[in-house]
Formats: sequence, C-alpha cells, structure tokens
Amino acid sequence: MGKAKKRGFRRGDLDDFFKLSREDALKEVVKLLKENDNNAFSLITLFGLSAEELLEAGADYEDVVKMGCMLK
Repeated sequence: MGKAKKRGFRRGDLDDFFKLSREDALKEVVKLLKENDNNAFSLITLFGLSAEELLEAGADYEDVVKMGCMLK
C-alpha cells in the first residue's frame, strides 16, 4: 500500500473503501461494469484486481477486454 493510501486511511478519507472487503469489491466492480460506470476503474486499481478474478466473479468478457491496460 502506498504512502498516500495509508495517509488517507488514517485521516478517514477512505472510510467507505476501508469497510469494503475484496469479495465485496469484486461484486461492486462487476455491478458497475454492467452499468458502464467509470467508478469501476478506481476500485480495480485500489484493490489491484486481476482480469481472472473479475471473470470468475461474473464480469462480461467484453468489458474485461476493454480494460486490458488497467488489469494485470
């Protein structure tokens, strides 16, 4: 975890994400991808989600391919 993210957690800026587990983040990203919401990118980068994890969680292949450079 980077310095800025640690600082944000300590200050309470990222309280919503702090309460979010990795499994919940996967479900939320899949839901946001189906809605074509750009907030999915922030969750993907915050949790370091991989393409394989998203596909196993139920994301559409086309949506995952569109984000090729964002995913590991």
